[in-house]
Amino acid sequence: MAHGTQKWLAFPVPRASPTTFWSLSGAAGLLELVGGFLLLVGLFTRPVAFVLCGLMAFAYFMAHAPVDFWPIVNRGELAVLYCFVFLYFAAAGGGPWSVDRWLRRK
Repeated sequence: MAHGTQKWLAFPVPRASPTTFWSLSGAAGLLELVGGFLLLVGLFTRPVAFVLCGLMAFAYFMAHAPVDFWPIVNRGELAVLYCFVFLYFAAAGGGPWSVDRWLRRK
């Protein structure tokens, strides 16, 4: 969510170049901002986490893999880590305190 707030809300630090809505960076920022919030509250956890997992895989292969394939060499460790964490959330779901669980009980 922090990368999305930086891209769209210029918080906590504005980016060097502004984000436009119809750019790859703008779409990624919107997914990070909205998806991060939905994961934070646990709403639509599985599909949102699956989309964010794909976003992180896409970001890795677009930004890091052209430098070198291995994450330790191309500084893509966080993209790979987030990809697998989101994949775990897509498989495991939101947990006992999520809004998804609360809505399922109603």
